[in-house]
Amino acid sequence: MNKNYEIKEISFKLGALANEAMLSEASCYPSPGLVSPISTGSHNDMDYYTFIQSCSALHKYMILFANEGFSEKSPKEIFKAIRKVGIDAERAMFESTDGINTHKGMIFLLGVSISATAKALHDNISFSDIKNIIKDMTEGIVERELKNIDKNKKLTYGEQLYVDYGIEGIRGQVEKGLPLVFDYALDILKKEKDLTLNDRLVHVLIAIMIYLDDCNIIHRHSIEMLGISHKKAEEIIKLGGMKTKEGKEKIKELEEEFLKNRVSPGGCADLLAITLFFYLVEKKMYKNNSILK
Repeated sequence: MNKNYEIKEISFKLGALANEAMLSEASCYPSPGLVSPISTGSHNDMDYYTFIQSCSALHKYMILFANEGFSEKSPKEIFKAIRKVGIDAERAMFESTDGINTHKGMIFLLGVSISATAKALHDNISFSDIKNIIKDMTEGIVERELKNIDKNKKLTYGEQLYVDYGIEGIRGQVEKGLPLVFDYALDILKKEKDLTLNDRLVHVLIAIMIYLDDCNIIHRHSIEMLGISHKKAEEIIKLGGMKTKEGKEKIKELEEEFLKNRVSPGGCADLLAITLFFYLVEKKMYKNNSILK
C-alpha cells in the first residue's frame, strides 16, 4: 500500500470514529445535567445544535491529530506537536459556536487519544499498548503544569482546583494512561451488550461519575456537590443503573436534581466519549488485539 494513502486512510478513519464518539455522547439521554437532543441540561448558553456545529468544526483537527501520531516521532515529540494542533482546534471551536466552550477538555483528551492510537497503528503494536503510549506522551505533565504553578498569575479553574484541593483533573488521568477508561469504563461498555447503545452510554456515564473528580461539577457548583454526585451515582449503579426500572427512575431523579442545582458533569461526559472512541477503535481497527489489515 502507498505510504501516503495509508496515512490518509488511518487518519480519516480515526477522525470519523472521534466524531462518532463526540456526537454519540451528546446524543444519549437521560444524561443528568448534560446537553442532549432532549434537553439543554444545566446550560443556558448551548444546545444540541451547538454541539453539532462544534463537532463539525473539529473534524478536520481530529484528522490532523492522527496525522501527527502516525509517524516515526517519539511519543513526547507527538505530544508537543498535537498541542499546537489543539490550539488551532480550540480557535475553530470558538469561532463555530460564537465563543461557547463546548469541547475544550474533549479536544485535549481526543488529541492525546487519537494520536496515541495512530502511533500504535504506525508501529504495528497492540491495542493494549495504547495506554502506555499515552503515559509516555504525557509523562511529567502534572509536575510541569500543576505542581510548579506560579500562584501569582491568573489561574485557569483547573489550576485553581489543584491549588485548592490537589485535584489533578484530566492531566492526572492522561499521565496515568486514562485508567478510568482502559481499566474500568471500557469493560462496562463491552459487558452491557444487552442494552441499546443509548442505554449503555448512559449506564457508563453514571459509572464514571462514581470515581471521577469532575472539575466541572466543582467549578459550577462546589466540592460538596462532587461528593454528593459520587454517592448518588454509586447508589444508582447498585440499583442496576439502566438495566433496571429502579435504576432508571433514580437517573431521572438525578437529572431533575442536577437541572435544579445547575450541575453539569462535563468531565464525565468527556471520558464517556473517550471510552466510546476506544471501543470503536478496538472493534473496527483491531481483532484479538492485533491490527486489522
